[in-house]
Amino acid sequence: MTATETHRTIDAVWRIESARLIAGLARMVRDVGLAEELAQDALVAALERWPESGVPDNPGAWLMATAKHRAIDRLRRSKLQQRKHEEIGYELEDVQEATATRIEDFVDDDIGDDLLRLVFTACHPVLSTEARVALTLRLLGGLTTEEIARAFLVPEPTVAQRIVRAKRTLADAQVPYEVPRGPELAERLSSVLGVIYLIFNEGYSATVGDDWIRPGLCDEALRLGRILAELAPSEPEVHGLVALMEIQASRAGARVGPSGQPILLLDQDRARWDRLLIQRGLAALERAEKLGGARGPYALQAAIAACHARALAPEQTDWARIVGLYGALAELSPSPVVELNRAVALAMLFGPAAGLDLVDALTDEPALKSYHLLPSVRGDLLKKLGRFDEARAEFERAASLTRNARERDLLLERARDAAAAASGQA
Repeated sequence: MTATETHRTIDAVWRIESARLIAGLARMVRDVGLAEELAQDALVAALERWPESGVPDNPGAWLMATAKHRAIDRLRRSKLQQRKHEEIGYELEDVQEATATRIEDFVDDDIGDDLLRLVFTACHPVLSTEARVALTLRLLGGLTTEEIARAFLVPEPTVAQRIVRAKRTLADAQVPYEVPRGPELAERLSSVLGVIYLIFNEGYSATVGDDWIRPGLCDEALRLGRILAELAPSEPEVHGLVALMEIQASRAGARVGPSGQPILLLDQDRARWDRLLIQRGLAALERAEKLGGARGPYALQAAIAACHARALAPEQTDWARIVGLYGALAELSPSPVVELNRAVALAMLFGPAAGLDLVDALTDEPALKSYHLLPSVRGDLLKKLGRFDEARAEFERAASLTRNARERDLLLERARDAAAAASGQA
């Protein structure tokens, strides 16, 4: 194996093993920042040694053993340094000795719930949403700071700062490295699922930039969701989120044209939908329902996605069921965005006028003031009603609000089509 091939192998091993490595180390040292440093030390050691010695039969175990030995050495060095300062006293030495002994005891220990602990730590509510996302992608996704910055189209120093501050915040707040229990679990789990879904959504429909979808982020969110489903198999909303993401991801190949232009749901070639992902999504939804989670917010959204997935053609869609599911979702999690989606479903079931009545009732919602999909939906309904001049104005307004170049081009094209229809009407 050449040096280049070895480095590629190391990169692949790191992507696979880094999360487990950091998780196991964090359990031992109780510090996520230090755990990542130790993991990076082990990676550097691999980059130095493997090109000469070859890749070990069990590279993950090699990295873990190396990192653990580095942790023990670091703590022992720290203990020796502390001995030079008598004012610190002997109590700290005893604590450090106990810590080093604990690490040695963990050398052959199974990782247990380490990954689950790391998930809950990286998504702790003490961190901002942006920090949770960056830290999750860094620690659990194995993405570099540059890759995270590129994915979210923000400067690399900004992402680096978020990660550093996040680790410092966790340390300063003395966030326990554990899976929460009792009532706290539901709240913390909601934070974890929210972070994963935010990552997925940014990949599924990018808010900014020149690409409408970013498959890499969708894949990463799906991977995290699947891992979480294995780690927390009895949590129905975990399976609900996985179901939603699997079914949504199944459309990826049909959502963009040859030049990257967006293709809307009803215009997609459903033969290009990934049936394997749909089957996986439906199976995950069934698991959520069997666990009693059919009325959870992610399970309800997954059930809506399932209605589309089961319809081989747009006209076969069960719009009545979708309207009912959006109604249930609105009762559970009231939101003007949910109402906007319900308006679309009502329009498909009862005609555009019925949908427009609900959309018009949302125009004064402060939360939707800068939401480009409100005028986009309104423009579509007005066009179907033959009110082309009004539709053109709404599409142009929607185009002015979106920060995604592909979506802006689509909306301006729809505005031109409405203008042409208005000219023909005249």
